[in-house]
Amino acid sequence: MSRPRRRGRDIHGVLLLDKSLGLSSNDALQKVKRLYNANRAGHTGALDPLATGMLPLCLGEATKFSRFLLDSDKRYRVIARMGQRTDTSDAEGQIISERPVTFTQAQLDEALESFRGETQQIPSMYSALKYQGRKLYEYAREGIEVPRESRSITVYELQFIRWEGEEVELEIHCSKGTYIRTIVDDLGEKLGCGAHVTFLRRLQVATYPFERMVTMDQLNALIAQAEAEGVEPRTLLDPLLLPMDSPCEDFPEVNLLPVVAAYVKQGQPVQASGAPLSGLVRMTEGEERKFIGVAEIDDQGRVAPKRLVVEYPE
Repeated sequence: MSRPRRRGRDIHGVLLLDKSLGLSSNDALQKVKRLYNANRAGHTGALDPLATGMLPLCLGEATKFSRFLLDSDKRYRVIARMGQRTDTSDAEGQIISERPVTFTQAQLDEALESFRGETQQIPSMYSALKYQGRKLYEYAREGIEVPRESRSITVYELQFIRWEGEEVELEIHCSKGTYIRTIVDDLGEKLGCGAHVTFLRRLQVATYPFERMVTMDQLNALIAQAEAEGVEPRTLLDPLLLPMDSPCEDFPEVNLLPVVAAYVKQGQPVQASGAPLSGLVRMTEGEERKFIGVAEIDDQGRVAPKRLVVEYPE
């Protein structure tokens, strides 16, 4: 007889994990899911094992709204090793060329300026984008190069931090879909010496506060503390979670009367006073402003539900 499936918790919210070096995003997700004993969990865009920093992990109903973080801006700190180009554009790849570093500060400044604003970027072969159903890095590992279309990206801010020897350090605030490794590789080619990423840290996703990030070591320490104090781990872990609607907190709010919200919960579009003319909105219900989901204003000006929260018993 098979053993009954162990039931986890219906816990909902977003944890801002400070991912450590060498840990894959999926491994980090599974570890956090086990620590919280959560039934459902998902991340909001992977960080390479080489990268550290902010990785928002969505638990429970928050997973329905994680895609809005995929579309958000990001901020990174990166160190580029000039003079060496690798096949993966980072330190985990094989060196494919070495050239002397002969550029001047003026040439570096001019090259950096070319990346600011809206530009076109061809994604690296070592990315998770798909071509004919397979991820690009799967082709790359087999030595196969496939065509990739350039994509429009925006670099809102590119701050020069330092240049010491063969290292250039930058801080980059960019739009979704921007590959920092590709920026560094392209920078190296513009300067005629090649370059690759040796350090990459994601400082921010959307407007999430970096002070709320926690490491895996801190989570494990809280588990140990809970055991020592004889309390449930959730007592110490759950307060770390941000609200499930935090991925869409910047959307305009439409507050609905309970009688109107009842129709929305059945998937029906409704008219609502104070709603914007178009776009996505965050729906709340009643005087308590309880979050019930995300809607889109349809062509008739109605609030049409797109993602709804399932109400779980307490």
